[in-house]
Amino acid sequence: MKGIIFTEFMELVEDKFGLEVLDEVLEMSGDEGIYTAVGSYDHNDLVKLIVNLSKKTKIDPATLQQVFGQTVFKTLLASIPETASIGQSHSTFQFIRHVEDYIHVEVKKLYSDAQPPKFYFISETETEMVMDYQSARCMSNVCLGLIEGCATHFGETITVDMSPQSDDSSLVRFHLTLA
Repeated sequence: MKGIIFTEFMELVEDKFGLEVLDEVLEMSGDEGIYTAVGSYDHNDLVKLIVNLSKKTKIDPATLQQVFGQTVFKTLLASIPETASIGQSHSTFQFIRHVEDYIHVEVKKLYSDAQPPKFYFISETETEMVMDYQSARCMSNVCLGLIEGCATHFGETITVDMSPQSDDSSLVRFHLTLA
């Protein structure tokens, strides 16, 4: 997992809960908190940070992942070159389609060892999109938060239903409905 995810997570924790809580979560996790945005790190370290933040704050880990996804969307959006096709998106559905066609492709070009999640588009109309999200990291709630952050960016109201398609939640179906 790319370090930018770790650095953004730690920034969110510090902003929302304070430096003292961040330090306690790092200590609980046996983590020094030294990450670079371009480095690659084991996603299990992020999971451990989220679980320990949940213990500390009494907030469900799924909710923490979702809020993280909502927050990190802005940072990821800002990192996209203005000339990129994804930057020309005018709706949440357009943007999500471009994630698979542009962002994940670019990530693989830049970092040959990267393993971004995969989106499999099942169906789409003007008001509904059904897609499968597949990731060995099983962080579909981060994906949910990213979708919500995207909808907010485009000023759209979207309801999202998630249903695991595998026992370990490495494959999750998202049904998005534009209100």
